[in-house]
Amino acid sequence: MKIAKEFKEFVTKGNVMDMAIGVIIGGAFGKIVASLVDDILMPLIGLALGGKDFSGLSVKVKDAVVGYGAFIQNIVDFLIIALCIFVMVKAINTVKERAAKKKEQEEKEEEPAKSDEVVLLEEIRDLLKNK
Repeated sequence: MKIAKEFKEFVTKGNVMDMAIGVIIGGAFGKIVASLVDDILMPLIGLALGGKDFSGLSVKVKDAVVGYGAFIQNIVDFLIIALCIFVMVKAINTVKERAAKKKEQEEKEEEPAKSDEVVLLEEIRDLLKNK
């Protein structure tokens, strides 16, 4: 019974749910990127290289067929995904930095300036503590 309760707590924690959502969105994003690479970029790259179809590129070594075209396509997929993630992380970090600066600036503005009397009383208090 205790294990079931611990498992329920683990599954319902925010981090696990956030991770599950990230995996689902990541899978959908991967399909979009794969379509972008397969249907748009690779045909254009193949056209620029003289009408080559990368998906069919292969080398036959005895009885084995090495399909290096698919490997090239996967490299392009990876680079596009990495670029998209980099841009998203960069944007999120920029937003966080701006929010932190704004919050810091607001905190500085909220601090009222101490009057001369308060400063003098604090100095007297500190002197009395030291004696």
